[in-house]
Amino acid sequence: MPISPTTNGKKDIPHGVWTKCKKCEQIVYNKALEENLKVCPKCGYYFRLSANERIKQLTEPNSFNEFDQKIAPLNPLNFPEYTKKAKSSALIEAVVTGEGKIGPHGVVIAVLDFGFMGGSMGSVVGEKVTRACEHALKKKLPLIIISSSGGARMQEGVLSLMQMAKTSAALERLSENGIPYISILTDPTTGGVTASFAMLGDINIAEPNALIGFAGPRVIEQTIKQKLPKGFQMSEFLLQHGMVDIIAKRNELKSTLVKVLNFFT
Repeated sequence: MPISPTTNGKKDIPHGVWTKCKKCEQIVYNKALEENLKVCPKCGYYFRLSANERIKQLTEPNSFNEFDQKIAPLNPLNFPEYTKKAKSSALIEAVVTGEGKIGPHGVVIAVLDFGFMGGSMGSVVGEKVTRACEHALKKKLPLIIISSSGGARMQEGVLSLMQMAKTSAALERLSENGIPYISILTDPTTGGVTASFAMLGDINIAEPNALIGFAGPRVIEQTIKQKLPKGFQMSEFLLQHGMVDIIAKRNELKSTLVKVLNFFT
């Protein structure tokens, strides 16, 4: 695609061809970025992925069948602008659920999408995650949940907080029946999602340098009036302190999942 000069002597960069890395601030060719699974080839910064990009990267071609596609959020508290914000995204909700294959293994997958209201957990997210648990139990398939979330959705108040107990109870039923649950933690995984299903995996796998925690570091420092350790709440810190079992690079995540599924089956 040609690059045309502008009136001030600078050159126009065609939209959608280049991306500026948020960490190293280098300009990266989008095709090279996509081929590298949206990891900056210059500094290793991990760009966030949409739910559909995650599913495409991890599942076998044409194996994923989505369910509960049309469950949409309501506005039970008549929170101002909530309905408008919910309808401004290409997604209906912050989680995509379905059944697919990873390597030779059939699995049930739930993927949170940070692009929909920060991947926040409202009533529909809790319902879809619970239904994914029930589907995994019915089909006797391992469950994989990939989290990327700012936590519970404030626009739904206590109805959002109730989803923490609801999803945790559904996961307990899987555990009682010996169905494996693998939790994948990506940047960021925080708030009520961390305090419920995200940290309950039989195996917890994190991407490198992911922020994982309940309250953010600044909030904690302001509350306890102490300086936090370097790297606090990052996935490497959690691995050292036993909260995470594996840190897997994005290009190794699928093969890591196959190995874990091989172990469980």
